[in-house]
Amino acid sequence: MKVQPFHLAIPVSDLQKARQFYKEILGCGEGRSSDHWVDFNFFGHQLVIHYKPAEETERAHSNPVDGKDVPVPHFGVVLEWDVFQEFANLLRSKNIEFEIEPYIRFEGQVGEQATMFFKDPCGNALEFKAFKNKEQLFAK
Repeated sequence: MKVQPFHLAIPVSDLQKARQFYKEILGCGEGRSSDHWVDFNFFGHQLVIHYKPAEETERAHSNPVDGKDVPVPHFGVVLEWDVFQEFANLLRSKNIEFEIEPYIRFEGQVGEQATMFFKDPCGNALEFKAFKNKEQLFAK
């Protein structure tokens, strides 16, 4: 099955800080923009950051997964296994503070995956992961 690009719009309380983060830290190409929003090429998907005052955003929470407090909501991309560590090292070199440090989840089990969580400057949680066997993406 061919994967279609998704479109995701998220709130940010500081458009310039978020713009800098997605462009300079994550390396996303910038598309159209206005005074209130910016489009990005987020690993082949369309991510749009929209300005929303901080006092109007919802407070995030977390759920336990594999002994860790996973922030909810969150979004991200499934990377290739060999790209994951390179990307984690790039983020470390840019002084990203991880919510959950890169590690292997469900090691030796169906769905074994590398994962990491961090937040953008406006508090949106991101998860990047890679599956040891990508065919197990939806395995039970």
